[in-house]
This record gives sequence, C-alpha cells and structure tokens, in this order.
Amino acid sequence: MSDSYFRIELLPANQGDAIWIEYGKKGNQRRILIDGGPIGAYPTLVDKLNKLPDGDKRVELLVVTHVDTDHIEGIIRLLAQKRSNWPIEPEDIWFNGWRHLKKSEMLGGREGDFLSALISRRAFEEWNKAFNRKAVIVEPEKPLPVVTLEDGMKLTLLSPDPKRLQDMADKWADDVEKHGLEPGDIDAAWEQLVEITKYHPEEGLLGGPKNFTDELKKQLKTDQSLAKGTSIAFFAEFEGKSCLFLGDAHADIICESIKKLIPIGQTRLKVDAVKLSHHGSRHNISEDLMKLIDAKHFLVSTNGSIHKHPDKHAIAAVIQWSIRKPTLWFNYLTKYTLPWAKAPANGKKQFASQYPKSDKESIALEL
Repeated sequence: MSDSYFRIELLPANQGDAIWIEYGKKGNQRRILIDGGPIGAYPTLVDKLNKLPDGDKRVELLVVTHVDTDHIEGIIRLLAQKRSNWPIEPEDIWFNGWRHLKKSEMLGGREGDFLSALISRRAFEEWNKAFNRKAVIVEPEKPLPVVTLEDGMKLTLLSPDPKRLQDMADKWADDVEKHGLEPGDIDAAWEQLVEITKYHPEEGLLGGPKNFTDELKKQLKTDQSLAKGTSIAFFAEFEGKSCLFLGDAHADIICESIKKLIPIGQTRLKVDAVKLSHHGSRHNISEDLMKLIDAKHFLVSTNGSIHKHPDKHAIAAVIQWSIRKPTLWFNYLTKYTLPWAKAPANGKKQFASQYPKSDKESIALEL
C-alpha cells in the first residue's frame, strides 16, 4: 500500500475560496494554498495556518487566482503582516500583477495593486518564480505550461490566456482611477493600503429526458465576467491522483486546455476530482466541459450568502452529464446546498453528497 497522500481541504471561507492542499509521503508533508477568501473569513484561514508546527511553515505554492474580493482579501490581510510574522513561508507565489503583464498593457485593479505592493515589498523573489517572474499565462499556440513542485506534484496551467488579461485592462484602469491611483503605481497603492483599517494586522477584521436536457442547456450560459476570465486554473497530479482546480475560470478556455490533455484515442480526461469554477455558478459550467471530463468527485466552495451559489442548474449539469455516479462535496450545509443532501430514490441519475459537521469546520477529500 502506498504511503503517499493527496488531500484537499475546503476551508469555510463564507462566499469565497480558501483551499488548503497537502501532499507527499508520510513524514514529509508538502502544502499548497489557493486563495484566502473574503476579509470576513480571515480568522478561519489564519487559525488553520497558525496550527502549522514551529519550524515547519513551508508552503510550496501560494496561488491567488484573480482579484475578486472573495478570493484575494484574506491574502492581502495575511501578507500585510511583517514577513517575519507570516504564518507560512511560501516558496513561490502565483499572482498576475501589473509588472508581469506590462507588455500586453495589463492594468492592476485596486486590490490587485494592493497585493502587488505587498508582494513587491515582502516577497519579491518568490513572485511567479516558476514563470521566471513573468505572467502566469497560457499561450494559445503553445503547449500548456507545466510546473513540478517538490516531491513530484505536477501542475499543468489551464487559464488564463492573453485575451482575457487584455479584456480586463480597461475595467481595472477605471477601478484604480476612481480611487486616485495610477494603474500599476505600487507606491501609491501601498500608501492607500496602510490607511485601510480592514487590512491592518492589529486592527483588521480578524441523465434525464430530452426536455430536461434542453432546459438545462438554456440555463447554462457563458460567463462574461472579466475578472473571472483572468482566473488562474490548473490540473494537479500526484502519485496517480489528480484534481482540476478551476478557480473562477471561464468554461470555454478550460475546455480548450483540457482538449490538449486528453490522451490520443480517448474523448475524456480522467480525473479524480474537480473543484467547480465560481462556487458552482451556472455561468461557469457547460455541457462541453462536462463531456470532456471523467470525474468522481466535484467540490463546491461557498455558503451562498451573497450570490446564492451553488446554482441548481450547475449542479444538475454535473449530475446529468457525469458518466460515473458523482459525489458532491460542499463546505457548508445551507439552504442553497441542502437540496443535494439526499438523492431521490426514483431519480434516473444517482449521486452522493458530503457536508462538514458544522459551518465552522472545513471539509476534506483525500484522494
């Protein structure tokens, strides 16, 4: 029996994402953190990180997928502390800021420039190291970038592409100008950052019938959100186990990337798990995507408090178009996730579901 492990933990991050990954072999733990949730969920995040043993705070990778507040605020709050007080020691930080995308006129966005200012001052040498400190990006006409972390965790980048980054530029410029900043002005962003109470370490907020299928397709629309289109997404593989971490990425770019990974002669990419994009939004899933993957587990991170996620049509798509009986993993039991607590006895498509014991506890899947 193998002594290796690949464990995915969805922290209770309110409406956002904070994903803690552990992998490796017994006695030699490796770690990845994806996003930090909104500021209101920061106490949960820091409690988790503070439990790391003294002398063993290393994290192989910190990924900030994109600049939506429900993904980035917890990381800003975390890195606002002096480097010596960080509860983790990241070997690499993936985040697309102004300096990486200047050639494509990428602009920062207020939160993006805040985080850029923090990384620049606290961890410049660890900023996008795997990409030679350039943009974390998928070039359409080139092979997908592959990064291998310590002990063999293989990450294949799926998103974003240059077009999404360029499309975001004008919106980010408008955003920072409203706050009296120039796009990419890290010094000005830093000055504003230190004035914002919420980020201060001392003061901050701690299968069915055809008519069903046709109706389902009508409800699944392509997401046009610019920020989500820039989301970093990747395929993680370790010791024969795998998971698609989709951030808030658009379904169309994920489809194009997955097609490059499907073995010759096959029509689907076999994976153990999929962290669904955008908290189970119907705008970030499609029939095309579901028909490109063969997965057992589907993970949803949200309490539904703001956007009422997960969307029933997105979860219906997972159940309808999965070729195996799927298991749905939710990090909250709320009125928005309760409908899938039990599969109907007479349902043509069966599924299973998993929930945490309480709203203050995370839920973890060990592959």
